[in-house]
Amino acid sequence: MSFLISVDELKSKMDASDEMVIVDTRFELTNPDAGKAAYLKGHIPQAFYLDLNKDLAGEKTEHGGNHPLPDIHEFAQKLGNIGIDQHTTVIVYDQSNEMFSGRCWWLLHYLGHESVYVLDGGFERWQEKGYETTTKQPVAEKKTFIPKPRTDEVVDIHQVKDKLQEDSAILIDSRSKDRYLGKNEPLYKKAGHIPGAKNYFYKDVLSEDGQWKDPDNLNQHFASLPKDKEIMVSCGSGVSATPNIMALKMAGFHNVKLYPGSFSDWISYEENEVETEEE
Repeated sequence: MSFLISVDELKSKMDASDEMVIVDTRFELTNPDAGKAAYLKGHIPQAFYLDLNKDLAGEKTEHGGNHPLPDIHEFAQKLGNIGIDQHTTVIVYDQSNEMFSGRCWWLLHYLGHESVYVLDGGFERWQEKGYETTTKQPVAEKKTFIPKPRTDEVVDIHQVKDKLQEDSAILIDSRSKDRYLGKNEPLYKKAGHIPGAKNYFYKDVLSEDGQWKDPDNLNQHFASLPKDKEIMVSCGSGVSATPNIMALKMAGFHNVKLYPGSFSDWISYEENEVETEEE
């Protein structure tokens, strides 16, 4: 199973006028306006823009993390407004192979969509190939997206605690090693990781040239994880966890769940301890 499409494959589909919707998800956590600005400066023809903070996440509250899941029905309406229903082929891209396209892919998957793909290499690879870009914004033929949430593919903080205590699931942290160990924390008031979490940096699912590893290499990457056990995937706020979820599924793991709140939710409860040693 693969959730990827190459730039050459996308170009062929566009040349053949295949019916699909392309979504640009470029974003910068430290400069929230940069993604939309990059889109307006130039994007893949016919691509619509979805913003991490405004479209791919809900309103931040005291608990729930920095990027809680958006309201299902509001997000479904936004999808419909750009021409996506549950039958539409969707191609999602980022600047390169970043985490924001993964977040969009996961949300569509979570809402029951069966035909959504991430562009391997993203906008950078598209440009490297010399393919056309545009500043023209497309006009959508609105559709109605009917969500059918896969509610068994998410866990909340209470489930995480219970499953770790019972040793019935494995929790992985998708952030960089330095952030996992608490040596560097640019975004949150506390540094470290959820006790018991194992570190699998999300960028390690990519090869040295920045492209996605094939299923065999992904299998090798996750070889120490048992496929018959539930895998809960976290990060800082449920964004960089999503490429790991894609990779786990492509490697043949079937019981994989997102902890949307992740570390930012965990530390919103003062009583929760954090760990700075390797698990």
